[in-house]
Amino acid sequence: MDLQVIKNRFGIIGNSPALNHALNVAVQVAATDLTVLINGESGVGKEVFSQIIHSLSARKHNPFIAVNCGAIPEGTIDSELFGHEKGSFTGAVDARKGYFETVNGGTIFLDEIGEMPLGTQARLLRVLETGEFIRVGSSKVQKTDVRVIAATNKELLEYTHNNKFREDLYYRLNTVPIRVPALRDRKEDIPLLFRKFAVDFAERYKTTPVQLEDDAKNLLISYPFPGNVRELKNIAEQISVLSTNKVITAKDLSPFLPERSFNRLPVLAHPGNPGVSNTEFANEREILYKLFFDMKRDVTELKKLFVEVVQHGGGSVQMPGNLFNETVVPEQKPIEVTQPVITSPSHPMIISNNNNDIQEHVEVEESLNIMDNEKELIIKALKKHKSKRRDAASDLGISERTLYRKLKEYDLEEL
Repeated sequence: MDLQVIKNRFGIIGNSPALNHALNVAVQVAATDLTVLINGESGVGKEVFSQIIHSLSARKHNPFIAVNCGAIPEGTIDSELFGHEKGSFTGAVDARKGYFETVNGGTIFLDEIGEMPLGTQARLLRVLETGEFIRVGSSKVQKTDVRVIAATNKELLEYTHNNKFREDLYYRLNTVPIRVPALRDRKEDIPLLFRKFAVDFAERYKTTPVQLEDDAKNLLISYPFPGNVRELKNIAEQISVLSTNKVITAKDLSPFLPERSFNRLPVLAHPGNPGVSNTEFANEREILYKLFFDMKRDVTELKKLFVEVVQHGGGSVQMPGNLFNETVVPEQKPIEVTQPVITSPSHPMIISNNNNDIQEHVEVEESLNIMDNEKELIIKALKKHKSKRRDAASDLGISERTLYRKLKEYDLEEL
């Protein structure tokens, strides 16, 4: 089916390659009964993709229901999904059918699947593998034929490492993954979406739609949109209501864009709980400070070593750790040691004998690359704790979740 026809039918605006690829995958998998996991940040329109898959499938004439797993209390979600028998718990005055029973033959969209309790995850896994479920308070096994489409704005694979999500369920749901791009990754679509929202709002309230000047378009495109399409729609409606001008300049637009700091650097762990972050995107200064303090300690040990060489003389002395790679063999002669200038822990030290004096020349260029220093510190922490990642994360002052992401980013997963 032509993608433009699908976009028109479901009100999808945009032509970015990432969006088109996600739509193509949805169209191709729709004709099957495979389980689909839709990944994407909040506000990107994941539910629309589930509707596309259902409407293009053989189940399109059967029920479709969207369930927000994060909005249902933990104590009642089993009853909502699988039903319950009369008297099975306090308040169960009658027997009730669950969604997997009422939507038999259709499609269930489980949004925010990462918020589902572990006990309910086990029940869902059984449905996916055998098509069987049991009502709460019953011992009778029932069959169902339901297609499951799940969605999440979390990294479920990291959740499996933290025992917050079942690994077997993750791989069962992730049969066909679809990643819906964030709005900041499809910047070329932002002006089109804004114009669509402005026109829709003008038609609803019988007003003239606002238009953006070029400088306003550039400002809008440069904004990161943490709320994605939902946030852009809100901004378009605010401007349409509150702006006195119908031609919007960058100056007119600025007050409607929140001033926020969107730092995508590592997450710092909460002091009392290494698995909890202070903020979602914390500054990485702490990890750099720790790196510099470790370097300073190594330099101090090096200075002490030189003092011992000067005082005792003779013999060979091996430099501590991996700081230097050469062995220093001093001569038993009057010596003059110049103050060392250390700028990098990875460069060898050179000691030359000139006019019976030993002079130290350290010619090292300092690496100011944050990623290199961060990678080196992570490797050091893992070696120190014998690849125990929880201990390494605690020592680094970051969450274990962040450490897993960094291991993947730097291709260090085998350590």
